Amino acid sequence: MVVYPPDERGWRKVRYDGQILGTAYKASDIEEFLRLAGHPDPEAVDLTDESLFEWRGGGPETWAESPP
Repeated sequence: MVVYPPDERGWRKVRYDGQILGTAYKASDIEEFLRLAGHPDPEAVDLTDESLFEWRGGGPETWAESPP
């Protein structure tokens, strides 16, 4: 799963298997994208696991100041 750099609002596009899944506003959105991609236990996933995630422009701690 690729999480792109934050845009000017701090929001991040998310891609899985070559397809854009949507925009993440916070870390829990990544869990929802994992669920949509068919992961059996997205809440148990370590967002810092480099074998699962490619974070661009900041890691899982980099988000908008105030999401929508």
